[in-house]
Amino acid sequence: MSALAEKKKPFFGKKEKKLITDPFDDSNPITVQVLGICSALAITVQVKQAVVMSISVIFVMVFSSLIVSLLRNLIPTRVRIIVQLVVVATMVILVDQVLKAYVYDVSKQLSVFVGLIITNCIVMGRLEAFALGNKPFPAVIDAIGNGLGYGIILIIVAFVRELFGSGKLWGFQVVPQSFYDFGYVNNGLMILPPMALITVGIIIWIQRSRNTALIEEN
Repeated sequence: MSALAEKKKPFFGKKEKKLITDPFDDSNPITVQVLGICSALAITVQVKQAVVMSISVIFVMVFSSLIVSLLRNLIPTRVRIIVQLVVVATMVILVDQVLKAYVYDVSKQLSVFVGLIITNCIVMGRLEAFALGNKPFPAVIDAIGNGLGYGIILIIVAFVRELFGSGKLWGFQVVPQSFYDFGYVNNGLMILPPMALITVGIIIWIQRSRNTALIEEN
């Protein structure tokens, strides 16, 4: 009976869905775990930078988690951190070279922050806490979920900062010239790093207020 139940177990079940959805809300790497804050402050002046950074982090997380999970039974405990760093560094080098080859302007704007993915607490944290103790498929799903959770916050912050700071989105002017003719002025404070922190703080406040309301309703 148990064997039959095992066979009928869905390929993408509740556990896998939870790994994807939790990082968007209850376990978001930035707003709940307060990880990856440096990049949230530094590269969210433009939506394009935030999207490229998000894709880069997701790529590094997915393939690093896959490799570490595949090697989990072969990695000696004493050197596991070193092995994880080597794997992450290799993925980051690949990402950095691809960005320089195909989107050099964005790569130049991201500067050292692509290289700093190596020390990103989200990446190392998920490798240590999940990939090292789970099979490849759940490890990859967990990496995708946390990468998307990280990315969505970066993009939201960048959307707000670029729109109100320069009147643009993805580099294109979206605030009509007529607004400026009537006296509208871009908020220069929005492109300064402190405003990224304030924006993240507002998101955290909204999220926690919403979660508290849901808890009280239940």
